[in-house]
Amino acid sequence: MSSFFSSGSKNHQRTFRPKKSLSPGNKGTQLRKHIDATLGSGNLREAVRLPIGEDLNEWLAVNTVDFFNHINVLYSTLMEFCTPHTCPVMAAGPKYEYRWADGVKVKVPIKVSAPKYVDYLMDWIEIQVDDEAIFPQQLGAPFPPNFRDVVKTIFKRLFRVYAHIYHSHFQMIVKLKEEAHLNTCFKHFVFFTLKFQLIESAELAPLRELIEPLTVQY
Repeated sequence: MSSFFSSGSKNHQRTFRPKKSLSPGNKGTQLRKHIDATLGSGNLREAVRLPIGEDLNEWLAVNTVDFFNHINVLYSTLMEFCTPHTCPVMAAGPKYEYRWADGVKVKVPIKVSAPKYVDYLMDWIEIQVDDEAIFPQQLGAPFPPNFRDVVKTIFKRLFRVYAHIYHSHFQMIVKLKEEAHLNTCFKHFVFFTLKFQLIESAELAPLRELIEPLTVQY
């Protein structure tokens, strides 16, 4: 796995669904500008840190939407290679298989192909983000008591997409010259996850060899 971190170039901007954004003028606008500025400096540790005086839930909300968009773009470049034929199950190597359940329409986890899992996941995240009872858009609107639990579930499932990409499609990522972008996005994701303890350690096991060096850096 150590070979996953190597050089590469900018990714192709090809998405399979519209980029999500918080409404203009909402409470996260200034936070989004802060993220852009700190990421532009190349300091990922600074980019994930909660800005002084800002609300943690607002910070989590803005970043959740950003990470959703990042993975959406990354995966979209692999859509023609990640098919029900090439990836009949959503897996991260031979030891880890993921089944889909949303607790509403699908209450008992079902085995699905990787592209179907990702499609279900992106649809589910869009529903959460678009629900103002969960992700409030208006200044002063309260976050629900279970907001952080929802965020943790989103991050846990987005991690699974990274795990699948690294285990099943990294060689194609290299051919597409996207590995540098993938690695930077994943590093940012890991730093944010570690900072706010969003994913249980056991869930990170499929990419442990990649994450452990990052924990030292972090």
